[in-house]
Amino acid sequence: MSLKVIAFDADDTLFVNETYFLETEEKFCELMSDYLSHQGIAQELFRIEIHNLKIYGYGIKAYILSMIEAAMTISNNTIPVEVIEKIIQYGKELLEKPIVLLDGVEETLKTLHGKYKLVVATKGDLLDQRRKLHNSGLGKYFHHIEVMSDKQEQDYLDLIKRLEIKPTEFYMIGNSLKSDVLPVLAIGGYAAHVPFHTTWAHEKIDHEVKHENFSAFEKITEVLKKLK
Repeated sequence: MSLKVIAFDADDTLFVNETYFLETEEKFCELMSDYLSHQGIAQELFRIEIHNLKIYGYGIKAYILSMIEAAMTISNNTIPVEVIEKIIQYGKELLEKPIVLLDGVEETLKTLHGKYKLVVATKGDLLDQRRKLHNSGLGKYFHHIEVMSDKQEQDYLDLIKRLEIKPTEFYMIGNSLKSDVLPVLAIGGYAAHVPFHTTWAHEKIDHEVKHENFSAFEKITEVLKKLK
């Protein structure tokens, strides 16, 4: 490999994220429990989230709007304003969650810093992602932060063009096979999967990844063996 850029996903690759969303979903399901079963509420919220992706994109603010819409749908537009206020409160609490670095992240970044150009390539809300990276203390390691509206092949090609490199000089590390691995492999880049203990249903795939440019690691520090 003749790599120049190592890119990292942010949420659940550098720091905890999905755990907080699951906690908020539990609170939302409890809040709406008079209207529907826990499973039914979770399914309706997920359906609305996916439907809204093309309008709102990813991130906590989009999630808040989807929770409000789900509450209105589930209650047949009879939800009290106090419940809407509670949902907004849940969203604000989600935006203020502490930044918890995952094991080995800073060690990995310190080791790679200076040897490669390090970038963040993540989805989500621009303001929130920049806040999390600033509060994490990791910003000093990165040459560039790219908050992407999506992570399709063209999105990565656009990023690579801005970085003025070839796909073969790009290595993506993340916890999502769907977003962080498959599109990068498809354009000729290299990708590594470092799993988080829980994955959003929208990011799951139903097949094994086999590709000469693909690596799978149990923890992020194992990447260092590959990038000597």
